[in-house]
Amino acid sequence: MNYLNTEEPYLLFQKAVNNPMFVDKSMLIDAVSKRIGTNSGYLCITRPRRFGKSINAHMLGAYYSKGIDSRHLFAQLRITSASGNQKHHNSHNVVFLDMSRFPDFCNCYKQYISAVIEGLREDLLEAYPWLGKKTYYAVSQMFRDSRDSFLFIIDEWDSVFYKDFMTDADRSAYLSFFKNLLKDQPYVELAYLTGVLPIAKYSSGSELNMFDEYNFMNDTVFDSYFGFSEQEVRDLCERSAKAVPFDDLKKWYDGYFMSNGESLFNPRSVVSALSHGVCLNYWTQTGPMNEIASCIEHNTAAVREDVVKMVAGIPIETDLEGYSASELQLHSRDEILSAMVVFGFLTYYDGCLRIPNHELMEKYLRVLARDSMGEVKEIVESSRQMLDATLAGDASTVAQILEHVHDREIPFLQYHDENSLSCVITLCYLYARKDYLIERESKSGKGYCDYLFLPKKYGKPAIVLELKVNDTCEAAISQIKDKNYTEKAKQSASQVLLVGISYDKSSKRHRCIIEKQL
Repeated sequence: MNYLNTEEPYLLFQKAVNNPMFVDKSMLIDAVSKRIGTNSGYLCITRPRRFGKSINAHMLGAYYSKGIDSRHLFAQLRITSASGNQKHHNSHNVVFLDMSRFPDFCNCYKQYISAVIEGLREDLLEAYPWLGKKTYYAVSQMFRDSRDSFLFIIDEWDSVFYKDFMTDADRSAYLSFFKNLLKDQPYVELAYLTGVLPIAKYSSGSELNMFDEYNFMNDTVFDSYFGFSEQEVRDLCERSAKAVPFDDLKKWYDGYFMSNGESLFNPRSVVSALSHGVCLNYWTQTGPMNEIASCIEHNTAAVREDVVKMVAGIPIETDLEGYSASELQLHSRDEILSAMVVFGFLTYYDGCLRIPNHELMEKYLRVLARDSMGEVKEIVESSRQMLDATLAGDASTVAQILEHVHDREIPFLQYHDENSLSCVITLCYLYARKDYLIERESKSGKGYCDYLFLPKKYGKPAIVLELKVNDTCEAAISQIKDKNYTEKAKQSASQVLLVGISYDKSSKRHRCIIEKQL
């Protein structure tokens, strides 16, 4: 068998269960089982790469398939406590399709889909030999004539969309294939699709409009089953052999949200960090860097301001409607930002966009240095000079660099409000992130300082930076001292630099004072 009642989902899920970092998401089975044999049995659940889609698909295949006895595998999992689910356990014909598998030497869509169709034909002929007595022009006809019912679990349904050989006609044909296979077919008990891209369903005539779609922007049903909750990460920390502080994991990999506002962590990165004993860029090591840049560079002018503000820690208020598989060409600001949420590059909650965590922030910092960012790139390139001047106590050079940036013809960097000043400071000190962890509005002492620079390695001074508009640098320095903003900085450095920066709206001049504190 190629796809029908194979042991592949069972074997793959068995490996996942045996992993010391396994997190039990088996109650997803209960939520899905309620849809079997109903009009709502068409589910498309999309999430970013490595957010647990395939593990869950393998779990469903292992649980439902009558091709193997998996009762011992689920005996210790939470699904055993759910009433009524035993009737579904190993009781269904499961067609498990991993659409990310390609034939050897696949150079076109026809080769790809022909291999899938031929595999299905072979399986049906093996399971139902009488089908060989008739000629069929569509595999759906063979499923109907089998007089049986099936659960279709289709993982990574959109993988082929990323291939260079795919044309618009190919994409349309691909959607039509799934329509013919699944829509209004009496043999379909359940169709469960996973992928990164949601299905296009903007008109009543869309090929797959029978599917209920659940993605990062609209899922209030299945959101807890993809990604790790805060409690799940705490539990993993407790049982991990290589101790990684929970607070480190939260800073690096948290930042997504469930519909109820609870935290959601990147599961791939959490598992990798606990396995290796150190927080690094695991999820973003390869593809996401170029994918982030590609999204932005489709229309740099439209989203450049948004990206700079989010890097500065400023949420972007917007109303996003979504992004689908038919919208691979990104043009408008909303299309680009929606795609970045779907891909997991941004988080969207309560009407606001943010960069989720430290892991992704590091990638955005590199994007700001790309040629496509125009004058922003030039500012970033001068940020090393800004850090050097600060460390040298050269307050006049710091003020001059700020003057130069402010005088540029970049509208959103003009000081219309405090956020504009924060964007300028963020860009001017971008290079500092190489050696410093930079916190904005950081809690320290008796309040919140504007910027706190904590050295990544001992030996460099910490920096406490306070901004003042229509006030003096001296007032900024006094506030740092009076409210003891240096308290947190002293924990990571033997020396602290106090930096006060002021801007006078009347004269449009910057001033700076830098003091050393041991």
